[in-house]
Amino acid sequence: MHGLSRGSAHAAWFSKESEEEAVAQQANKWKPATQIDWSSAVWAGVIAGAVFMMLEMILVPLFGMGSAWGPPRMIAAMLLGKHVLPAMGHPATFDFGVLMVAMMILFVLSIAYAIVLSLIVNRTETGPATAVGAGYGLLLYLVNFYIFTATFPWFAMARGGIGIFSHIVFGLVAGACYKALQHHAERSAPAGGLPHPV
Repeated sequence: MHGLSRGSAHAAWFSKESEEEAVAQQANKWKPATQIDWSSAVWAGVIAGAVFMMLEMILVPLFGMGSAWGPPRMIAAMLLGKHVLPAMGHPATFDFGVLMVAMMILFVLSIAYAIVLSLIVNRTETGPATAVGAGYGLLLYLVNFYIFTATFPWFAMARGGIGIFSHIVFGLVAGACYKALQHHAERSAPAGGLPHPV
C-alpha cells in the first residue's frame, strides 16, 4: 500500500510537471515577435563583429588591397577623424589606441545591427534565420558603403568583393549565433520560470 501511495505521488508530480512544461511551451509559442532574448542578441553581435573584423584584416592584405591595419583605421576615423587614415600611397600601420577605438565602434554597431536582426528572425528556425541574416548582411553593406559615405566618404574606397563577402558572413554568423544562443537559453531555463523540485 505504501508503495502504491508513493508511486501515485510520483506519478501525480510528474503529471503536474508535464502540464507546467506544456503551459510554458504554449506561452512561449505565443510570445510577441519583438520579445527577443537580449543576451543572445548582444553576444551574437559581439561574435559576428569579431568574425567580421578578422575577415577584413585577413582578406585585405591577402588580395593585395592594402595593410591589415587599414580596416581598423577606417572604422576608427568615424570617431577620431580623417587624420588617422593612412596618407595616400602609404600603408596603414599599427596603432594600439586606434585599434581599441575601432573595436569599440565595431562592437557597438555590431550589437545594434544584431539586435535589429534578432527582431526579424526571433520566431524563425535556425536555417531560415541564417539565410535571412546573409541577406541582411548584404543590405548592411549597401547602407555602410553607399549611404554612410555621405558622412564618411573614405568608405567608398573599400567597396568591392571583400566588403560584400565580409558583410554577408557577418549577417550569417549573427543570425546563426542568435538562434543557437536563444535555443540554449530556452533549454536551460526551468519550465515556467520556476525551479524544479529537488
